[in-house]
Amino acid sequence: MIRVVTGAAGEGKSKSLIAMANENLKTTKGHIVFIDRDGSHMYTLKHQVRYINTSDYPLDNHSEFFGFLCGILSRDSDICDIYVDGLFKLAHLSQIDNPEKLVQKLKFISEKFGINITIGIGCTPDKLPEALKEFEQIDL
Repeated sequence: MIRVVTGAAGEGKSKSLIAMANENLKTTKGHIVFIDRDGSHMYTLKHQVRYINTSDYPLDNHSEFFGFLCGILSRDSDICDIYVDGLFKLAHLSQIDNPEKLVQKLKFISEKFGINITIGIGCTPDKLPEALKEFEQIDL
């Protein structure tokens, strides 16, 4: 399952994703991963959530981001939930880019491995790219 959390800058997407990941610890039967572009939220997540700071890695485009994600999944087959804070920035996509390829790949791995992916995107629902509109949306 893929969920999309939308909202303009400063509306609390990151805090909502963190709260979801922390709350998910109560019911998950596997591991949780939280992916962000800096270390600013590391200490607000419970220690059982694996925090990954992508600024430590030289990712230049959405293909490299997807490969990075696959590497994480290949190392830990117990991952059940992935939270991605700021997909457009992490995957080096702008809101006007067409993220269809990346979205289809995310959908594929979500279905194949039974992983829930929750994506934070800095935009209002009316600006959400068409490729993401098929997923459950949480607007802040």
